[in-house]
Amino acid sequence: MPNVVVVGTQWGDEGKGKIVHLITDRFDIVARYQGGHNAGHTVIIQDDKYILHLIPSGILHPEKVCVIGNGVVVDPVALEKELEMLKDFEVKDRLFISDRSHLIMPYHRAVEAAEENRLAEGRIGTTSRGIGPCYEDKVGRRGIRLGDLSYPELFRAKLETNLALKNEILIHLYKAEPLDAEQIYVSYMKLAPQILPLVTDTAEYLNGAIRSGKSILFEGAQGTLLDLDHGTYPYVTSSNATAGGACIGTGVGPGAIDGTIGIAKAYTTRVGEGPFPTELTGQIGEHLQSKGAEFGASTGRPRRCGWFDAVVVRYACLINNLDTLVVTKLDVLDELDEIKICVGYEREGKILDRFPMQMSVLEEVTPTYETYPGWKTDTSKIQDYQDLPKAARDYLDRISKLIKTDISIISIGPERDETIILEESPRLQKLVH
Repeated sequence: MPNVVVVGTQWGDEGKGKIVHLITDRFDIVARYQGGHNAGHTVIIQDDKYILHLIPSGILHPEKVCVIGNGVVVDPVALEKELEMLKDFEVKDRLFISDRSHLIMPYHRAVEAAEENRLAEGRIGTTSRGIGPCYEDKVGRRGIRLGDLSYPELFRAKLETNLALKNEILIHLYKAEPLDAEQIYVSYMKLAPQILPLVTDTAEYLNGAIRSGKSILFEGAQGTLLDLDHGTYPYVTSSNATAGGACIGTGVGPGAIDGTIGIAKAYTTRVGEGPFPTELTGQIGEHLQSKGAEFGASTGRPRRCGWFDAVVVRYACLINNLDTLVVTKLDVLDELDEIKICVGYEREGKILDRFPMQMSVLEEVTPTYETYPGWKTDTSKIQDYQDLPKAARDYLDRISKLIKTDISIISIGPERDETIILEESPRLQKLVH
């Protein structure tokens, strides 16, 4: 059975939650490999909406097992709320969390919020939920891991050592109030009995599952352009959102991965600060934002909207070695008279031959566009690819040619059945047969 990574190919918010939920029934296990509760995967089942932040969206399938890997940073308070939301799904024997996942602590949130406030105009635009500072402590080898909750004295010692440093920073650098170690210790020990029964060595579990013939769907958060190494640095997340992060974030070796499915919107969005070459700030951008309900599932922040950027998605295809692409929210374009695709970047009279590393360069590029007629037809109820308006099929075909990757699934609405699946796609059959 194949083991497949699902990855976002833009700046996140591509609709990975729906697609993971859609194809989960073809896998045995869904494993989340990076990020924190700043991610928001929205799944709509009939009239019920579920917004998942830490737990993989596959948990909504009652017979499936879900794993939160070691690459994820966990806020126990957020996890408890999510478990409460899912209490009717009996997740106890279907959810496992890595004992090596790092814990987000109250001082992570305090430091991040203070730093964003200090930076003012130069801020990154984080959610201030402590994700970045938690990863900083992980890399700095002073992090506290989920398994440490099993050893209260060790947990307390690490907490007091870390908080002494963080309080110095809060008081003297940010002029903020210090935090109390005893209060934090008591609150985390109170949460421990609810969380620790779910904690295990998930690398051992996942590799054992593969040896027994089970298949795994690896789910990331955010998107390729927010990857710490390959994204629009420094306007990125603090972990590896690209397909390579699946191995690091779960302990499953690359030889066990059989392929990668990319997700892209039929246009482009991004949240927070940073350059965005195809951004639309006028009426069309407002239309995309309104019709596409482009507001963060986790934060409610409005997303910036722009035309489809083939330069970005082609770069993502390269970095992730995509087998096939899913295009979401095609229906959001239904009412437009004309639609544009960015096919290249120009700067100082020259066409760039690759996606730029330097953000000052990306800020100065001028997108080169191709313009296509709109189809002016409601696509939300169409079930067969050939029934799409010719203009819509031409648009998708052009995207496929530009990114040199086939398109095998098209989402035309938030509901599960508002999806066109090209079952005849050989690349899709290879991964989700």
